[in-house]
Amino acid sequence: MSVFVILPAAGIGTRMASTGGAPKQFLTLKGTPILLHSLRAFLAVPRVTAIYVAVRKTEQARVASLIAEHQLGDKVHVVTGGDSRQDSVAKALAALPSHSAGDIVLVHDAVRPLIDPGTIARTIDAIEKHGAAIVGTPAIDTIKQVERTADGAIITATIPRELIVHAQTPQGALVSLMRRAFSEAAADEFIGTDEASLLERAGVSVVVVQGHARNFKVTQPGDLEIAEFYLAG
Repeated sequence: MSVFVILPAAGIGTRMASTGGAPKQFLTLKGTPILLHSLRAFLAVPRVTAIYVAVRKTEQARVASLIAEHQLGDKVHVVTGGDSRQDSVAKALAALPSHSAGDIVLVHDAVRPLIDPGTIARTIDAIEKHGAAIVGTPAIDTIKQVERTADGAIITATIPRELIVHAQTPQGALVSLMRRAFSEAAADEFIGTDEASLLERAGVSVVVVQGHARNFKVTQPGDLEIAEFYLAG
């Protein structure tokens, strides 16, 4: 069994405008690019066979240089990403040298740098047992369902918190199931919000692995300070 990891990192990161326009994955956290923090977390899991970083063509040399400079080894590969996250993952999926029915693929946001090896290992275990899994955290706030009107949102229902989880990454499945889900989505021109939405649509049951609040996605300038705080212990 092989375990492959895909890090879609072709995004531009427009919400980080105050950082000078640099793509989020290249911003530094404790002096190290965010992307490298994410890569190192997966490299710390012995069962990970290979990692595929999907980036824009214009960034490929930059990423390859980072990998070489920090001596990350030959497990890390750079592939061309697409215009959207779904396109990037699809291109990386096509590049995987998967030949076994038991092979697993995990997809992780490159800008979730605080994922820990223990959570990654539990996600792999869950996929081995169930076929597909994502990392998620329980809802803490009360969740309201609303109807959008010209005068604003009107509450139509209160959703019990025990029925809600906040999705994180990694999200993964057996390679065969993930490829089928992406193929069916492409055939129907369906764009999902994450990998799990494509798997769900393909009729695949997805289990939830307990995540952690620190495994958040860096999307706004203030998030860097929060990540620095967590890294400080």
